[in-house]
Amino acid sequence: MYEFTAPFQTPSGSPIRELFRYLSEPGMISFAGGYPASDLFDVEGLASAQERAYQASSRCLQYGPTDGLPELKNELLALMGRRGVLCAPEQLLVTTGSQQGLDLLLRILVAPGDVVMTEQPAYPATLQAMKLQQASIVTVPVDGDGLDVGKLASLLASGVVGRPKLLYTVPTFANPTGATLTRERRIELLKLAVKYRFLVVEDDPYGDLRFKGDTIPSILALTNEVEGSRDWVVHFASLSKIVAPGLRVGWTIAPVEIARRCVIAKQTVDLCSSPWTQATAAEYLADGALERHLPRITAMYRRKCDALCSELRSQLGDAVKFHQPEGGMFVWTRAEEIDASQLLMRAIENKVMFVPGKAFFADKLDPSALRLSFAAPNVEEIVEGVKRLKRAYDELLAAGISAV
Repeated sequence: MYEFTAPFQTPSGSPIRELFRYLSEPGMISFAGGYPASDLFDVEGLASAQERAYQASSRCLQYGPTDGLPELKNELLALMGRRGVLCAPEQLLVTTGSQQGLDLLLRILVAPGDVVMTEQPAYPATLQAMKLQQASIVTVPVDGDGLDVGKLASLLASGVVGRPKLLYTVPTFANPTGATLTRERRIELLKLAVKYRFLVVEDDPYGDLRFKGDTIPSILALTNEVEGSRDWVVHFASLSKIVAPGLRVGWTIAPVEIARRCVIAKQTVDLCSSPWTQATAAEYLADGALERHLPRITAMYRRKCDALCSELRSQLGDAVKFHQPEGGMFVWTRAEEIDASQLLMRAIENKVMFVPGKAFFADKLDPSALRLSFAAPNVEEIVEGVKRLKRAYDELLAAGISAV
């Protein structure tokens, strides 16, 4: 009846958001969504920041510049400076969450059929955005140290895929694997980007959530060590995981010619991100509230991550394999003998949820993989949730339903 464009003729929604209908069930424990813990929101600090911001009420209620309020951009530039990155204001664009930054970048760079690369497994919304842009997606595997840069180098050298427009990665506490790309691999990735002339798209929403180990500079910060590489990096960041997703404040740092075109693309999308929440975020950052509050978040996430990993070992033992992350929000798990989608159905019956791994693959699915997020539930819920997961696992084995 309706003549939809090709990408929307048979679209598929987010496999994670499709699980949200189960959240309202009484007693449900969720390891599914990548939600930060609501009880860790700095409610008082944000309320105070909003009160100060609203003293300039007309500024909060009026349209703002497409590239972001100057006061917020100044605070974000200062924040990036503390992260080892110096950039000019015209290189930074405020977005409505970092996901909008990816959407804008794909709009200005990727035509139907263009080759784009992504680590695999990868964030499902990234795969969804690439598919809707009708890109040709080429995947690169990951291991416990993040993107396998050696395999990427071999793939590029073979010439099989042609020249990719970009490569997307979450190098620090990746979603979904929790893995962190080593410093050495980051340097090699930058060298490959310069050699083969493709953009490294670095998505960094979790970098501040480190609770163990030593900090590794972002890929963008390491461009100082590889000549010519700054021209080949686009960096996304966000306040969603470290302050509150309801602010919808993200930002893109890119070469000027890319940033300028993203601003024009954003004009057709939403004109500007909400000045009210931008002003609130600017006041919050200017007050130093983020630096004061982050230790509370990371300390609690450490407790939660330790509890989840301890319970997985205690309850499921050798039945599951996983890498314990040093930060972030996720534990990537494989249950060798089980189809995770079948396990999910049993788990929901036992009032516990997770995301089956197939949601994170563009190809070569791993049916035994599942993502567990420890951020939102409290420690007691994590302990009980793993017990319920073990019960679901045992029921599935007893029913003779195997994976693979």
